[in-house]
Formats: sequence, C-alpha cells, structure tokens
Amino acid sequence: MPANDKLTSLSQFIEQEHGPLGSQSREAFEAGYEGFKLGALLQQARHAKGLTQQQLADLAGTDKSYISKLEKDLKDVRLSTLQRIISEGLGGHLELSIKF
Repeated sequence: MPANDKLTSLSQFIEQEHGPLGSQSREAFEAGYEGFKLGALLQQARHAKGLTQQQLADLAGTDKSYISKLEKDLKDVRLSTLQRIISEGLGGHLELSIKF
C-alpha cells in the first residue's frame, strides 16, 4: 500500500476530531481557531515591523500584557482596540469580511 493512502487531509482530520460543519463541537473549534489566527497574525505583523510587544503597546496606547494576551489568544479584543493597534501601532489598515 502506498504511503499516500494513509494520509489524512486537514479537513478530514478536523471533521474526525471535531465533527461535521454545523455541529456544536465544530462551531466551538472554528471559533477558537479564529481567535488563535488573529493572535498569530498580530504577532507576525509585529515581527515584520521589528517591534517588541512593549513598543507596539506604547504606539497603540495599551500595555504590553494586553498585547501578549492577544497574541496568545487569552483575551477577547474590542474592535475599536484592534483597529487602534493595527493603525496606530502597526501603521496598517484592518479589513473585515463576512463569508457564508
């Protein structure tokens, strides 16, 4: 049997572990993943700008621990605060979309 026959795609793995789309377990997983992704994107952008968490916090008018918690997905963020971190701290622009 070729080695590829034993491979599982990411979508298959997620369905096996968290259920089909629309299930309560899958919805909880997807929501958690979105928070994780936001934290990872913030951290990546901060690194690309060559900023420490403290420097980003100072530019955005918040504190280092708040930036750290966002990057680790340990804190919910207000949209206005996220916009300020991105615009004033990173010099970027936040774009949102809704997909169905």
